[in-house]
Amino acid sequence: MSQKEQPGASGRVSVAWVLFAVAGLALFAYFVWKAGPAEIWANISRLGAGFLLVVLLGGMRFGVRAGAWTLCVEPPHRLGVFEAFKAFLVGDTAGNVVPLGLVVSEPTKAAYVRERLAAEPTLASLAVENIFYMLSVALFMLSGAGALLLSFALPKVLRFASIGVVAGTVLFLLFALFALRRQWRFLTWALEHAGRRGLGRKALERRRARVASLEDRVYGFYERSRSRFLPILVLETSFHLLGVTEAYLTLSLISDLVPTPLQAFLFESVNRVVNVVFKFVPMRAGVDEFGTGQLAKVLAFGMGAGVTLAVVRKARMVVWMGVGVVLLVGRGLSIRKVAEEAAAARVAETKEPVPSSSR
Repeated sequence: MSQKEQPGASGRVSVAWVLFAVAGLALFAYFVWKAGPAEIWANISRLGAGFLLVVLLGGMRFGVRAGAWTLCVEPPHRLGVFEAFKAFLVGDTAGNVVPLGLVVSEPTKAAYVRERLAAEPTLASLAVENIFYMLSVALFMLSGAGALLLSFALPKVLRFASIGVVAGTVLFLLFALFALRRQWRFLTWALEHAGRRGLGRKALERRRARVASLEDRVYGFYERSRSRFLPILVLETSFHLLGVTEAYLTLSLISDLVPTPLQAFLFESVNRVVNVVFKFVPMRAGVDEFGTGQLAKVLAFGMGAGVTLAVVRKARMVVWMGVGVVLLVGRGLSIRKVAEEAAAARVAETKEPVPSSSR
């Protein structure tokens, strides 16, 4: 890819992000109107000071993932939980508001801790933590979709969506277990395959060396640090349980019905599905309201309660995103600067080295 092509690609991504944002806001407005703004406002008023507990639970969720990340950092390197917590905040902030958020959020975390942890162990530990997180998400989604199918008579949309979630997560888990057991270095293989086809061979060779080193570190963790697996899994599971607690607390305060633990679990499971499938939609605007509202109707809470739950989640996200922006500014960074650095790094990886006679 040439330098001239990159801005065009970046521009197309930005346009797509704006379109998704506009579509999400339109859906958000539609479902708020359909559920009834007056009812939603009344529900939020009933929540009252309980929103502070919702915000606290959101912070605890960042905290447990930060703790999992620190356990993924192998000696002699170390990373403090508080520093990891702040990095997760700024990474989540960037991931929610920047085009290509999936690409920017991890570099943002790495940029935030670069004065305390070198780039290679940072990226390796983030990769390991994300593997544990994705496995926990897949198990959580599988459990939720299975429980929904077995426990309730669902409308067609939710029934087909639940079947799709079950099938997709089973395939993902089988692939992940196969890859981990065989230590399949599929990223290195993909780059080698592209290089054999002559697609920027020199640039791909440099990238292949970096990717191979990263995959060696990831699989090395699998071999060397098995004693950390259980604590990491406990922390990742706690992330989801705190989400269930948040749903239970919010619904208990805004609804006349007291949710059962199973119902709260289902609401958080649907939220995980929305977050995974619609990560490209900024703050999951509209799609979260639709999914949560439909589930609330099935569980007899009413669409208004479901949409309110989704709105409260967004308000909690906005609070922590504000904290993330403050932390970025305090470190002399900005979301735009980090995004530009990530884009520049991707461009640099595609450039051919310039020969120099002074070497």
